[in-house]
Amino acid sequence: MERSTAAEGEREPEEPGWEVDPEDEQGAAIVAFVGRQLRARREAAGMRAAEFAAAMGYGEGLVYKVEGGTRIPRAEYLDKADEVLGAGGSVAAMKGDVAEARYPKRVRDLARMEAQAVELTAYGNHNLHGLLQTREYARALFAMRRPALEQERMEQLVAARLARQSVFERKPAPALNFVQEEVTLRRPVGGKLVLRRQLERLLELAELRAVEIQVMPTAREDHAGMSGEMQVLKFRDGTAVGRSEGEFGSRPVSELKQLRIIELRCGIIRAQALAPGESKAFIEQVLGET
Repeated sequence: MERSTAAEGEREPEEPGWEVDPEDEQGAAIVAFVGRQLRARREAAGMRAAEFAAAMGYGEGLVYKVEGGTRIPRAEYLDKADEVLGAGGSVAAMKGDVAEARYPKRVRDLARMEAQAVELTAYGNHNLHGLLQTREYARALFAMRRPALEQERMEQLVAARLARQSVFERKPAPALNFVQEEVTLRRPVGGKLVLRRQLERLLELAELRAVEIQVMPTAREDHAGMSGEMQVLKFRDGTAVGRSEGEFGSRPVSELKQLRIIELRCGIIRAQALAPGESKAFIEQVLGET
């Protein structure tokens, strides 16, 4: 039975971490290893779980979950554990081991491909591409999910989406090309204030030399993207991975014939959309109207 170290009548501090996905074998193995290391260090320090929890400022139940490998500790938990155990940085250093395990495997795989790509071309028709989203916009999108996501799960997905945006800081920078439907600039996801900040973010990203953002006007009669969103990632070794919502079951494909179809459509979509300069002016106009 879990015990609380919080004083009676006080709310125990929120548990800092996320549950381990049992289907993510690699992530579960990492978290289990970190948990065993934490327990061994605590016991070597002569501290019972209750004493350690009190020193940490969290519930005893959380200590058991982390040490048992069923809870992914946040960075601040490991920093505090390092301090309490006098580990001299060795416990805090495990933050790198658990960083990827915090996010769903599918998101990790996508982030890994984006981090390796030298070129990305993406077309979005319902909402803005994940790499373009602000925290508030992403949170509002996940809040719309039905059935509704639990708050903890939603925050995990938001954090994972934002972590992918480190691609903008890569050197050398990859070529990042985005085509967005006009409606994605106008739909007030999260409310007008969230939308305004999101539009401002798009204008900031459009200033980056390696980034091109284009708008597909709703009034376009000829449109090669009517089958849904699509994306192509190209890598340094000449290989590529594509995905199309309306083709190939929306799964990633690398077979040359299938890739050519997606690349052809992406190329036509970019030609049909407003040029980057015109698109920037269009976004500024929408911002002024919002």
